[in-house]
Amino acid sequence: MRIVIDTCVLYPTVMREMVLGAAAAGLFEPIWSARILGEWERAVARDGPEGAAQVQAEIAILRASWPQAERPAAPGHEARLWLPDAADVHVLAVAVATSADAIMTLNARDFPRGVLADEGLARIDPDGCLHGFWQRDPAAMAAVAQEVLDRAVQLSGRAWTMRALLKKARLPRLGRALG
Repeated sequence: MRIVIDTCVLYPTVMREMVLGAAAAGLFEPIWSARILGEWERAVARDGPEGAAQVQAEIAILRASWPQAERPAAPGHEARLWLPDAADVHVLAVAVATSADAIMTLNARDFPRGVLADEGLARIDPDGCLHGFWQRDPAAMAAVAQEVLDRAVQLSGRAWTMRALLKKARLPRLGRALG
């Protein structure tokens, strides 16, 4: 399964780590564009210069770890496509250009299922998708989640539980399954 990951999924750290952990476990192939990464960078930069430096490092690591994931949108695709928010058309264009199976986003309103279906795409939310991966391969997803939990505890100094961490990361179904 080939999935274009929208900016809103890359920006929250725990969600991004869970999604990319599933990709690293071989559960799907991630796709994004330079523009999607640029949106992430601009969103974090609004929080100040410290965040901007951190996101630049995270994007560099992402690009080094997943060199095949960054893909351009074919210029002709963007001109012929429509979404309720024109600023999101580039995400759809990347999905069409790369023959992706789905777009992973939290932004359901701006990615109508009917419009995506016309292009042979599905819209999936991170929690539902990751829960589906857990149903298919519980051991792989449990290992990914444990690694993310361990890192969150180490970096924050807080005694997170799996369920609480994933709920805070907007992954409540997966949190219930793993908690």
